[in-house]
Amino acid sequence: MANQKPKKQELEKHEVEGAKEIGKRVYEIAENIVHQIEHEHTPTFSTKVRGLSNVYFDQDKGFIQLGDKTVTRPFLNLGAARKFMQTVLVTEKCNEYLKHSKTASIREIYYELKHTVAKTNENTFDGQEESNDVIVDIEHSVSTIREKLGLQADPKGSLYGDITLIDRKHNNDEFSCKNLGRGGWSIMSRIEPDEIEIKEVNADFVLVVETSAMYGRLIEENYPKKHNAILIGTSGQAARGARRLVHRLRYEFNLPIVVFTDGDPYGWYIYSVIKSGSMALAAHSKFLAVPDAKYVGMTLTDVEEYGLQAVTEKMKDGDVKRAKELMSYDWFKSPAWQKELKLAIDKKIRIEQQALANKSLDFVAKKYLPEKIDNEIFL
Repeated sequence: MANQKPKKQELEKHEVEGAKEIGKRVYEIAENIVHQIEHEHTPTFSTKVRGLSNVYFDQDKGFIQLGDKTVTRPFLNLGAARKFMQTVLVTEKCNEYLKHSKTASIREIYYELKHTVAKTNENTFDGQEESNDVIVDIEHSVSTIREKLGLQADPKGSLYGDITLIDRKHNNDEFSCKNLGRGGWSIMSRIEPDEIEIKEVNADFVLVVETSAMYGRLIEENYPKKHNAILIGTSGQAARGARRLVHRLRYEFNLPIVVFTDGDPYGWYIYSVIKSGSMALAAHSKFLAVPDAKYVGMTLTDVEEYGLQAVTEKMKDGDVKRAKELMSYDWFKSPAWQKELKLAIDKKIRIEQQALANKSLDFVAKKYLPEKIDNEIFL
């Protein structure tokens, strides 16, 4: 890939919005409810409809979006009153977090708000799934992601390479991810610009790696330094923090994103989520998706090209079913992907990243990735 010195790019407004801007919109929810009560109107809360009926693939933008259908939740309705109460509680707590620069896990906010309503036998929440559901409603209502509301899920993923970060929320600590040992930096769930500043990047591209074993192999073989790459290990499906980091590196520093997964429907879906977003988080694709991400492998074509027939595995019925589902997705409609998916269905085989070790432990770092990336052999 072409050598370049990445420089920070000018970002869109939604990328750099901080606590002040988001907090104002959260506060307006409460203001609107108070205004309705003062004028003797039924207090209501509105958010976007979730579900397949309101999800679509935006061909122009290249990612999945949530549509404009909305739902209104009235307080004076037996079927909606409890959910309305829960929404007010979570909204108030998010406003508090933003006002005082506090953060909480989605498990913590559940326990902070869980109690029995005075003089009743009614609990505010009977399980975390209820508070999680309300959090999503609020995200959609104020057009942001939970990480900008002071909330976070469990972090997962690792970062390694010549990239310098500044932790603005922890004494402005500055550190390089190439000097943190072979494990690199554990990617946080909340990685917004006002919290984790990406000060400098010296790399030609970002390589996103599905398995922790392959991430470790590439570091041991000194691949990032030799090929001027940033490595992001996702350990399976990429968590929100890892996806957000990939997105930021693409749009803040104009770095090409290359994805390396197992050659099976689940690995290909990991790539799909990084590239085009997911149906579950359709409203947040503008924060997470990278439509021009490239897929380097594994592919079933690699089986023939590199003589890996002896180390393939049989696909199970569920794998075949998943491959057929992927064929129907708009973002897998290119002739190349249709050919790959049909090949998987017909041959009923899959190939793992670690299968390249059948050649030699350093084969992936010395031949497979350099050969395919340098020649831009992408699917």
